[in-house]
Amino acid sequence: MANQVMVIGAGPAGLMAAEIMAAAGHQVVVYDAKPSACRKFLLAGVGGMNITHSEAYDDFIQRYYDKADWLSSAIRQFDNQALRDWIHGLGIDTFVGSSGRVFPTDMKAAPLLRHWLSRLREAGVEFHMRHKMLSLNSTCATFDHQGETVTADADAIVLAMGGASWPQLGSDGAWQSVLADKGVGLSLLRSTNCGFYSRWSEHLSSKFAGSPLKGVAFSMPLANGQIVHKKGECIVTQDGMEGSLIYAFSKYLRDAIEAQGEASLSIDLLPDVSEPQLVAKLSSKKAKESLSKYLKRTTGLSGVKVALLHELFAKAVLSSPESLAHAIKHSPVSFYQTKAIEEVISSAGGVCEESLNDDLMLSKMPGVFCAGEMLDWEAPTGGYLLTACFATGRLAGQGVCRWLAAKA
Repeated sequence: MANQVMVIGAGPAGLMAAEIMAAAGHQVVVYDAKPSACRKFLLAGVGGMNITHSEAYDDFIQRYYDKADWLSSAIRQFDNQALRDWIHGLGIDTFVGSSGRVFPTDMKAAPLLRHWLSRLREAGVEFHMRHKMLSLNSTCATFDHQGETVTADADAIVLAMGGASWPQLGSDGAWQSVLADKGVGLSLLRSTNCGFYSRWSEHLSSKFAGSPLKGVAFSMPLANGQIVHKKGECIVTQDGMEGSLIYAFSKYLRDAIEAQGEASLSIDLLPDVSEPQLVAKLSSKKAKESLSKYLKRTTGLSGVKVALLHELFAKAVLSSPESLAHAIKHSPVSFYQTKAIEEVISSAGGVCEESLNDDLMLSKMPGVFCAGEMLDWEAPTGGYLLTACFATGRLAGQGVCRWLAAKA
């Protein structure tokens, strides 16, 4: 008789676990609080479904920061190329963009999901939507299903309920209290891949909110002496910054804010021009020429970049070619708070590594496995988040299969 296994959470991690377990001959039932599967996955794919990244494994795995060693067992077995091959097996082609990011050829998430769900149903996987987990033990879970309490039994359970970002799509972090009551070690869920608050002047806030800050580089020294340096772009908002470049620094900024109450980074407003070259360009100021016209004529700087110079430096600092060039190359910006976790792309924190065995089974709850963003890891955008969700879902599914086989 086939084992009955339960997956709670119909995102990429949960569905991958379901696929693995169904292929091993187990009867799989997937529960989710929302009316349909993979709602966050679908929304993330609206602007182009970035499924993974093409870089070499040794570089790829380091995108998971201090959790790289922990996640390597899952991701090495199902790395970026394996994920692409799996997508191709669904009849969806992929391509590598100029940044190294990997996309489905049509850039859409919906066809991939449609093919996947069809294959899962053909494999016998059942879906029970609008089931929100209320309680849990090692052999059963209780759900609220449209006001009715429903209890379901299982020989093993995979939890894949996401973190706490975009709660309207299902990842609300409500599972934390359920697992904490069971003695499971948890790390606080926190914002990552997020915007930050800064204290702008009224002038910058009112005149330049929403302005793109393009062609710049950020640098930030870390506590270990390392200096993180990245080029890109972001947006100056009414109360801080948003966008891809600031997201790439989110772990470092958040950690510094938690440790010190504030975090700073340095902006190079002209990263492709050296400081000596800038000094030479700036050595031709005309009489009575305004700073804005002077900068536009000599360096091409204008708009929000010039506004940031006025914001961050006293007038005297901007009065000589040498000090002005240094300011352009080293503009310090401070931040004091992350954007709220409900507003951000992903969350850090979750079920601690020490609470799980190598197959992602909870030591406090034998037969219950965890996968995806519930686990205590984080990664930048660029396909790394999804890759780890797929890979840990696969490992959890394999873990269930090994655990049930050992019990038989």
